[in-house]
Amino acid sequence: MPTAAGSGTRLRKAIIGSFVGTSIEWYDFFLYGSAAALIFNKVFFPDVDPLTGTLLSFATYAVAFIARPLGGILFGYLGDRHGRKSTLMATLMLMGLSTFLMGLLPGYGTLGIAAPLLLVVLRFCQGLGLGGEWGGAVAIVAEHGEASGGAARRGYYASWPQIGMPMGNLLAVGALALANAVLSEDAFNAWGWRIPFLLSALLIGVGFWIRKTVEESPLFKEIAEQPASHHPLREVFRTQRKPLLVTIGMRIASDVSYYTFALFSITYVTQQLELERSLVLNGVIVASVFQLVAIPAFAVLSDRVGRRPVYLAGAAAVGLWGFAFFPLLDTGSAGAAILAITVGLVGQAAMFGPMGAYITELFPTNVRYSGSSIGYQLAGIAGGSVAPLIGVALLSSFGTGQAVAGYSALASLITIAAVCWSKETSKELL
Repeated sequence: MPTAAGSGTRLRKAIIGSFVGTSIEWYDFFLYGSAAALIFNKVFFPDVDPLTGTLLSFATYAVAFIARPLGGILFGYLGDRHGRKSTLMATLMLMGLSTFLMGLLPGYGTLGIAAPLLLVVLRFCQGLGLGGEWGGAVAIVAEHGEASGGAARRGYYASWPQIGMPMGNLLAVGALALANAVLSEDAFNAWGWRIPFLLSALLIGVGFWIRKTVEESPLFKEIAEQPASHHPLREVFRTQRKPLLVTIGMRIASDVSYYTFALFSITYVTQQLELERSLVLNGVIVASVFQLVAIPAFAVLSDRVGRRPVYLAGAAAVGLWGFAFFPLLDTGSAGAAILAITVGLVGQAAMFGPMGAYITELFPTNVRYSGSSIGYQLAGIAGGSVAPLIGVALLSSFGTGQAVAGYSALASLITIAAVCWSKETSKELL
């Protein structure tokens, strides 16, 4: 019988492996989003006006959100049938290789139309990798925590893969901000932006080595010993329809608010306000640091008072904050920009912190990887994939950020309705 010390060691390794791996995958994913806002319109769409080029860049950005549900289906099936650990190592390699190749991809001036087409292919592969990452990362941590007698702290344990999101964004924006600061604009546009993409190879090597030390989920081992008669995908859509719909709805506001505050803000400041990009990059960096603390803090709070009240408070906060967010950016003040982005991302953290445990708790072990991955990634199509596109389109049509704030508020109402429809799960066993 495993000792308590042994179980604790396995839990710590699972937490570290999920956090590091998820951070690296989000670094790769957000690196693309930040580059799409800053440089890809010049490299891959140079023959159109800047706003249209940015819109086309975000269109390629959205391709990953179409691939993410496919990745959730593929890797969710593999994770529920063959194990969490090996599947998570595969997603990490797929994401890292795609990002590295982006750093080597010639621009439009060299390859013509083939350049943006190849960019779309690599972005699709990124989406497949990330689509299979999240469900497995939160499942393996939550399941190790349950086996270690830590059900009362499940929200905190499952928040560590969530912390990987702001950490990845912090690394991505920081890498681009550093390249932007030390290089001339011509050098950055010509080749400097490629350096953070090429660094992905080193990060993936570190992440892969760490994940090799993580043991398979003990709860998965229990069901793996049973006859493999079930088909995870069929069971998800036949028996888990309500949890799927709840997962999709509760994710909408989290996605829309994050991409509005952390990514669309770059486009708004640099193109609508015509201010220096360092203004918003520094704001995102500071806000991401605050998010690193806020995510586990809200997760711990959800362990004590429940997932639903914390999540509802976060959804309401981001829906209202959008109307103050853009006026603060309009001042052109660095302090106001930092305040606007920080408050927005801390509000989003009230949803993102409990989310890992909340969604994991909605599905049984035999379909947990598939169900949580599919629901989470389908929500990305309705939320994150179109948020930058809708933001740019609304800004182009109305010329004001308040139209984008109204869109964010509508997303919050959808999430509030979904959470009210769901059950409280914090005290239930997996």
